[in-house]
Amino acid sequence: MVRLYLFAEGQTEQTFADILIQPQLALYDVFMHNPILIAHAKKKGQVHRGGGRNYLPMKNDIMRFLKQEKAPDVFFTTMIDLYAIHADFPGLAESESLRQDPIQRVEFLEKRFAEDIGDARLIPYLQLHEYEAYLFSDPTCFKYLDAGRTKEIEALRVIASQYQTPELINDGQQTAPSKRIIAQFPDYGKAKSIFGPLLAEQIGLHVIRNKCSHFDKWLSRLESLNEKGVSS
Repeated sequence: MVRLYLFAEGQTEQTFADILIQPQLALYDVFMHNPILIAHAKKKGQVHRGGGRNYLPMKNDIMRFLKQEKAPDVFFTTMIDLYAIHADFPGLAESESLRQDPIQRVEFLEKRFAEDIGDARLIPYLQLHEYEAYLFSDPTCFKYLDAGRTKEIEALRVIASQYQTPELINDGQQTAPSKRIIAQFPDYGKAKSIFGPLLAEQIGLHVIRNKCSHFDKWLSRLESLNEKGVSS
């Protein structure tokens, strides 16, 4: 069995990983510790966690764990949004030339992230473009919030049908996945960390993986850690 630490950007990702990813990886003898909210600042010696716009506190947080856990069978990964990514993130300026190909762009940023950390046990993952893209894998999940909102659910379904994958729903300030959901279901924005994981559970991990190839590739790599280690 190998062990895995997951650094989550927010409580939504933290709960999603705990409910859906942790038991899935256990099937492959990959033990994931309770997901950790990643640091966004350190003030007066105290680490502040969750979200944030600064890369350096995130990097320092990961580096601390890497130094504490030096065993070769301990791995680390992240769940950080590409949407509104930290301005000082490695390679961000260079990646602008790849904006027309979001998948290539996110893979480039993950590579630069890994290079900047400099430890092969880190498996970076950036969400395309944010967590809420997963919920467009099956918009009927929003019946869980209100089964009577058929027009709103249909509006989300129409949006999803316009993209080859929900992960390509763009990162505009009003057109990012979460913004589109809140436009139809304002209550979602008031309790994202609660509703987000519950809706994903309604959809099912297998459906999300089938619709979201970048997410599936990352999860498949984590599942293979026992067999292939960091070379997967």
